[in-house]
Amino acid sequence: MPVWFEAGLWGLLAGGALVVGAAVAWVVTVPPRAVATVMAFGAGVLVSALSFDLVDEAETTGGLVPTLGGFLGGAVAYLGANLLLARRGARHRKRSGGHQPSEAQQAGSGAAIAIGALLDGVPESVVLGLTLLEGQGVGLSVLAAIFISNLPEGLSSAAGMKQAGRGAGYVFGVWVSIAAASGAAGLLGCLLLDGASDATVAAITAVAAGAILTMIADTMLPEAFERDHLYTGLVVSLGFLVAFTISRA
Repeated sequence: MPVWFEAGLWGLLAGGALVVGAAVAWVVTVPPRAVATVMAFGAGVLVSALSFDLVDEAETTGGLVPTLGGFLGGAVAYLGANLLLARRGARHRKRSGGHQPSEAQQAGSGAAIAIGALLDGVPESVVLGLTLLEGQGVGLSVLAAIFISNLPEGLSSAAGMKQAGRGAGYVFGVWVSIAAASGAAGLLGCLLLDGASDATVAAITAVAAGAILTMIADTMLPEAFERDHLYTGLVVSLGFLVAFTISRA
């Protein structure tokens, strides 16, 4: 099997966790505190993955300057795109408690939420594809981190979409499309950067890491803290330790 095709399949698998989370939210009414707890855990998992498996690896293989530049560039690019989407109704796309506007309240918010979900998911899958370029198979700790964090993302966001009056066709259309885009992003990340210099791969990896960290702070932690603020820090720490253990196992 070509490496780029394998990368696409792994990206599709990781993105499929969003669909699973959305299905759970659609069928079962999950208590808000449970959603917040799982969201906090997923945030901790992602922070661990980008710290030890992305930024550290990027700096080791490509150097400090490409890593710092890429990381900052990813953070700024994500912030800029997120600000534009927030003005169009996608600010609370990962929130479950009635924060998301309906289409009647803000025209175009549905499309903005869908684009925002794509913005959140693509950097993770690109990184997943890049782990295959090392020739040692997919980065299992990165895959686990993305999969574990995608479950609460899909769950929380789909619960918010349902509360805002959006139908099953829209909700599952969004998440199935994002899962497919995640597969494509993993495939392209591996295909286009195969043979690229270490500095280039490091910079791209750092761009994705910067975008992921900004996404965690902007969209995941607010949902977790609002619903379960007394225990959010502890749950984030537990997620961090679980992901760290997986990366060292």
